[in-house]
Amino acid sequence: MFRYGIDILTTSKILSIAEGKLKAIVDEEAQKNILECRDKVEKMASSDKAVYGINTGFGPLCDVQITPEETSKLQENLLITHAVGVGEPIDKKLSKIMMICKVHALCQGYSGVRLELIERIIYFIENDLLPMVPKQGSVGASGDLAPLSHLFLPLIGEGEFWIDNKIVSAKEVLKQHNLAPLKLQAKEGLGLINGTQFILAHAIIGLRKMEYLLDLADLAGAMSLEGFQGSASPFKEELHKIRPFKGNLEVAARMRMFLKDSQNLENHYQCSRVQDPYSMRCIPQVHGASRNAYYHLKELVQTEMNAVTDNPIVLSDTEAISGGNFHGQPLAMALDYASIAVSELGNISDRRCYLLLEGKYGLPRLLTKAGGLNSGYMIPQYTTAALVTENKSLCFPPSADSVPTSLGQEDHVSMGSISGRKFNQILGNLEKILAIEFMYAAQAMEFRRPNTFSVIIEENFSLIRSKVAKLEEDRVLKDDINALINLVKEEQFIVK
Repeated sequence: MFRYGIDILTTSKILSIAEGKLKAIVDEEAQKNILECRDKVEKMASSDKAVYGINTGFGPLCDVQITPEETSKLQENLLITHAVGVGEPIDKKLSKIMMICKVHALCQGYSGVRLELIERIIYFIENDLLPMVPKQGSVGASGDLAPLSHLFLPLIGEGEFWIDNKIVSAKEVLKQHNLAPLKLQAKEGLGLINGTQFILAHAIIGLRKMEYLLDLADLAGAMSLEGFQGSASPFKEELHKIRPFKGNLEVAARMRMFLKDSQNLENHYQCSRVQDPYSMRCIPQVHGASRNAYYHLKELVQTEMNAVTDNPIVLSDTEAISGGNFHGQPLAMALDYASIAVSELGNISDRRCYLLLEGKYGLPRLLTKAGGLNSGYMIPQYTTAALVTENKSLCFPPSADSVPTSLGQEDHVSMGSISGRKFNQILGNLEKILAIEFMYAAQAMEFRRPNTFSVIIEENFSLIRSKVAKLEEDRVLKDDINALINLVKEEQFIVK
């Protein structure tokens, strides 16, 4: 049981709530905090003192005071006018994660929304009523205004839901569930659409995928090293203890685990080769740096998912601070850093693919003994090269840019929503790059037989061969590549 607004939220808990594996509730303590904060908002809404977003207009209209009678219309107008997102819809799972994160923030008792409003959002979560949210339109400051407006339009009977992979009007769906549209009250529209939940949801999904792909990249590197018949000495613990970055130490240990008891590498031990190219021997340094970026983003996401990021923040009966907790910069910069880290995993993977094609150290050129008539594995590396370059082009940091909005009132924005979307695009490309490296590594390992490898590598080799046969002569490789991409996406590889 998870208690919104009280317990500490984690990435694994969010995903468990989203998948229906963990029940999440608003307990008595959270209800008390919500009701007390709501009472403060109602007092401010009826006072003569101007309090931003409660009895004033928004953005550049913050100097226009609103009467108590106009309050509800003001909040409704806020959702309607800010729902200006464009482009393809985001994944439905992202919509659910956004709602879970928003509920957790609202339940902490600083936002001033009614309990009834929160309970309606929870009903949506628990009944898989997932709003349709366009991908584009957020600048990541004043919160993710456009996507959050689309996310919560259904509360007032506007917008659309996903029902059986079809987009259906909210009015129709609410009617089917015997739910009347809510009439928003003071502060509620602002509490709903100010926040970083769009950026945060992309970070959460990306972190989960990055965690697996970091492990997978280590495995791919180890299998390529076996195919290349490289040296395991660059992974010795003593070497990394004197430059003890956390990620480097972890990757070096994983490489030792993958290569343990390898007969293939034992046969290489007395060879004349002095050292391997960087993409083989610097795996701990490169993969380790990417792990360090992962740990940094994970720490910041952990803070953000337990934070209150709307505006204004209600602190007392008379004080609602109009600050900047909605600004996405803390996550935007880290997402850009993580994007570079993921891109580099693909970059070094492509280099290992290239090494395996060169025809050195007992491997045939293009990983085929029948070269000339056959092109072997020449062309899939063109694909990895294209994907690597695409990832590099996606690494321009949106957080380094800012375009003023709201007549200059919002004159510095984070663009973190773009950072989050690009982060996940790069992760998707990395899945494909690693799939091709596995195809190359398995083919190279064939030429090291009858040598044997570690138990874990033999298991993964068998997994690959269950989907993709050894290449003896040219065939259509599209199906082989797609089969391995599916193994990656389904997390079928044994990485620990």
